[in-house]
Amino acid sequence: MSNSTILNLATSLFEAYEGKAVAPLRDQIDTADISIAYQIQQENHRRWSEQGRKTIGRKIGLTSKAVQVQLGVDQPDYGMVYADTCYCSGAKISASQFLQPKIEAEIAFVLKSDLDAEDLTIVDIINAVDYAVAALEIVDSRVENWDITLFDTIADNASYGGIIMGTTPVPLNQLDLENCTMKLSKGNEVISEGEGRACLGNPLLATLWLANTMVKNGQPLRAGDVVLSGALGPMVPVQSNDTFTASIDGLNSVSISFIK
Repeated sequence: MSNSTILNLATSLFEAYEGKAVAPLRDQIDTADISIAYQIQQENHRRWSEQGRKTIGRKIGLTSKAVQVQLGVDQPDYGMVYADTCYCSGAKISASQFLQPKIEAEIAFVLKSDLDAEDLTIVDIINAVDYAVAALEIVDSRVENWDITLFDTIADNASYGGIIMGTTPVPLNQLDLENCTMKLSKGNEVISEGEGRACLGNPLLATLWLANTMVKNGQPLRAGDVVLSGALGPMVPVQSNDTFTASIDGLNSVSISFIK
């Protein structure tokens, strides 16, 4: 695969942030090799970093079987989380800054130590997590009509749009991460439900997958990083004037309001 092809595809996604979605990348390249998709993602990450954008962690995508079914894929992926897209619970933000926004409820972990050793185990993950909070992820696609495969979403920074963080940290020993239940409401109506085991069996197992993957890629997770561990239930569309609240057992609720 030529470097110019990777650069051109990265540019098309980069420019899509200006407000016009692009055709599926898989239709523009003769490969399904996801390593190429990650090269495209990394190229745009390099561009953002050169413009001063700060990375504060990673997101894991496609951990919920329900979301995998929605998108027609069968494995997780990851993307970058940026400081300028991190919001506090209760914030009011404009829906118009996104192209095709949807939202899902997750558990976010904040690390207190690096995860840079090879062959990490679940014990390493437990020891490295400082605390958990309830979180909402705004998922967004720069690909027309959400017509994506695994290749498309990886290249598009795992369809990341933003993160809304809860503000009450909870240590792991106070949580049942496998059996916790989640309810996502729009206004007073529950519109998405799930549980901890929907996230690769346990959000910590999803984090273990991410940590080992990032070590292999030479970009290990570091102390202070946020890890968005993956959806606990189906994502739902966002429109202006919507208010969403997620409640997860053991964690305080987290909410966001979208304005025009």
